[in-house]
Amino acid sequence: MSQPSSQPGGTPSRLESQEPQAGRPAVPPESVRASDDERETVVERLRVASVEGRLTFEELTLRTEAAYSAVTRGDLEKITHDLPGMGAPGAAPAPLQIQRRFSAIMGDCKERISGRIDAELTALSVMGDVVLDLRGAQVPTGEVSIVVTAVMGDVKVIVPDGVAVELSGYAVMGDRRVQVRDAVPGQRVPIVRVRAQAIMGDVKIVDDEHHAPVRRALTSWWEDRKGPNA
Repeated sequence: MSQPSSQPGGTPSRLESQEPQAGRPAVPPESVRASDDERETVVERLRVASVEGRLTFEELTLRTEAAYSAVTRGDLEKITHDLPGMGAPGAAPAPLQIQRRFSAIMGDCKERISGRIDAELTALSVMGDVVLDLRGAQVPTGEVSIVVTAVMGDVKVIVPDGVAVELSGYAVMGDRRVQVRDAVPGQRVPIVRVRAQAIMGDVKIVDDEHHAPVRRALTSWWEDRKGPNA
């Protein structure tokens, strides 16, 4: 008995339609969909790179967020393309952040931290303003703890986009606010823990998006105007 076949110019048989078409191009490896395990592997590689001093706190946070959002293996490869493989000789860590206490008494204190944070930070404002920028810091553990006190003054802590913030403490005739994007539950993103006491003062934790919304809007507008071929 002969096998069913299609007639010239007719519709292919059911059997032929189930068989792979000859000459069909294979899917490139970088276009294969990424798995959850592969995303977690990249996140761990980023954490190790941070411990080795290869990534700042901001870079660690942004790349971790990108890893969890990756769709294909090619997307994951782009995130780690400039990092050595696991087991490579470790880079020299960033210099230790010696100054861990920041205060402003009837004055201003603005610090952009770039050293390695491996201990708790403290910020005190008495009728003054304190601004701590953590975006350029080296954070090997992926966690930062800060004790903040504001007495008739203001303290602002700037963190990278995508970081998780845990705020505790109290406010007496003052205010404690967190203005960051909500982290996706279940993802291992960097964490900033703040214990804040505000007495007739304000304590604010903001990410880059909320710290400079106008600048970000202008940058986005300019990038869109240039287009992909600029």
